[in-house]
Amino acid sequence: MKKLLILGVGAQGSTVAKRMDEEPNVSELIIADYDEKAVNDLASQLTKGKPLQIDATKKENIVKAAQGVDLIVNALPLPFGRIVQEAALEVKTNYQDFALTDADDMPWIDGAKYMLSETSERFKAIGKTGLMSTGSAPGIISVVTADAANRLDECETIYNFVWEGVVAKRFLPFWWSPQVAYGDMSDTAVAYENGKIIETEPFSRPMMVKFKHVDEPVRLVEHAHDEPLEMGINADKYLKGAKNIYFKYGGAGVEFAEPLYRMGMLSREPVELDGQMVIPMNLALKLTPPAPKYHDEIKEILDEGLEQDNGAMVVQAIGMKDGKKIMVESYVSAPGCVEAFEKSGLTGETYFTGQGGALFTKMFVNDKIIEPGMFTPEMLNEEQRKYYFDEAAKLEITVETTIEEVK
Repeated sequence: MKKLLILGVGAQGSTVAKRMDEEPNVSELIIADYDEKAVNDLASQLTKGKPLQIDATKKENIVKAAQGVDLIVNALPLPFGRIVQEAALEVKTNYQDFALTDADDMPWIDGAKYMLSETSERFKAIGKTGLMSTGSAPGIISVVTADAANRLDECETIYNFVWEGVVAKRFLPFWWSPQVAYGDMSDTAVAYENGKIIETEPFSRPMMVKFKHVDEPVRLVEHAHDEPLEMGINADKYLKGAKNIYFKYGGAGVEFAEPLYRMGMLSREPVELDGQMVIPMNLALKLTPPAPKYHDEIKEILDEGLEQDNGAMVVQAIGMKDGKKIMVESYVSAPGCVEAFEKSGLTGETYFTGQGGALFTKMFVNDKIIEPGMFTPEMLNEEQRKYYFDEAAKLEITVETTIEEVK
């Protein structure tokens, strides 16, 4: 029987808590957040939930809360990652994060390498596992990428395509945190090209991609995401030696944010306005509506009707198999926004990410992830990937893979 500490009771943390409340191998869930009302509300919906109000900016508070737990699930915002990770190491327990935990005293690329080397050794030393990037992208898409690449004898190029096609009738640019969205839209992106991690400009190097369930080709661009960085580090050992790995992103949010980026509205540098210093990013955030969070709020938006309820997550792995150049193409399908709300009271975005994360937690709980060290999902082995796909299918998250020769 496992005891879990879940930090953060937003959409992702709440989804993990609800799924783990159903697991026979879970004896207790400590539901922790700074928002006392939120933890009490969530815990009251669970049979195994124990609410805890916590200030997670202090490592000692997390250490105290984590005594005797088998796993800490970090569903807090990105800046909390390193604190939670250090607490897990001190308590000597397993650790799961929805994001790629930052090494906050070094640049992003160097920090990722540090996590998968030195920090990995620290987890090995205590015989525990750390698993990062466990949402939808990265997360689900990472498992799909590993499956696609490992169908090849030798991999040359990997594309991760994500297109957000849910459009409300009201002004709602993002179905997730605008702060996270604008940060990713304005940060330097990365690609893995010719065997090296390179930096790229946001919104650059566009591609027109035709998805089989979308009428017209869609425009996808460079976007700051963890996949090329993580997968580039792991390419030789886990992805059949891939030399080029790209993450391309598009949709309504990109189309809205790109002009803001071009005019400097996503800058974090102060500018003078009518005699006052203003940070453009803060002004953009102030004027952008937050993502819908509560049941009645989501229902109101959906009752108004959506202009579009679509999306795409597609992986293409190109390389050699039996002396022929082929492409393995995998489409990930999941409930759309309306269907996800009917099933769970969540938006399509939070359903996909939260359920995807909960499946990794389920693997911990059922001893499917036991190797000591620090990992990202593309490092899971074939047996672990199969378990993940089988469990995902029960949630109507499925993968359709085709293989064709490249002429």
